[in-house]
Amino acid sequence: MGGTDAGPDVVRLADLVARVRALPGRPMIGICGAPGAGKSTLAERLVEALGEEAVLVGMDGYHLAQVELARLHRTARKGAPDTFDAAGYVHLLRRIRDQEGETVYAPEFRREIEEPIAGAVPVRPAHRYLVTEGNYLLLTEPPWHEVRTLLTETWFLAPDETLRRDRLIARHRAFGRTLDEARERTLGSDEHNAMLINATRWAADLVLGEVD
Repeated sequence: MGGTDAGPDVVRLADLVARVRALPGRPMIGICGAPGAGKSTLAERLVEALGEEAVLVGMDGYHLAQVELARLHRTARKGAPDTFDAAGYVHLLRRIRDQEGETVYAPEFRREIEEPIAGAVPVRPAHRYLVTEGNYLLLTEPPWHEVRTLLTETWFLAPDETLRRDRLIARHRAFGRTLDEARERTLGSDEHNAMLINATRWAADLVLGEVD
């Protein structure tokens, strides 16, 4: 469908909040972008601004566990599309979309242990807004292709690429990697995934640069 590009100008968070509040029904907003784009930060700020009626569910909660990645020989490619339980994530979004009286529990990824934790995020019927963020919300391969159909809108976060890579190196270092290891990961498997993700930007409802 092609997104509406916000261009290089800073997009104010207040404008995004107003956009969400104007959507009918129970808006389910997806924030997509390459590793280091700032998806988690934007998602957290959006939920905070929307208030207690909003809840954040991350796609990263569907990372395969380290032991399963090892069994499948995919540890070195952690973060690639086939290192997630994509069908489980789709099923969760469908449950939330169709939610009636019960609380739906979502998993959460904990970076400090590099593992997902089941049942960590309660999505209650009273939650008026759902925000989800992740790398592969706009992929066209099954079962990822179902994600976009379940979301009200999907936004693509596209900051300056040098800034994105610098953020990613800093993140890897913060979680214990040496500078060389951080650079190798950022410019290796992460960059391969980023190229795949950036190619999906055309399908977004809104393309954003830095959000202030």
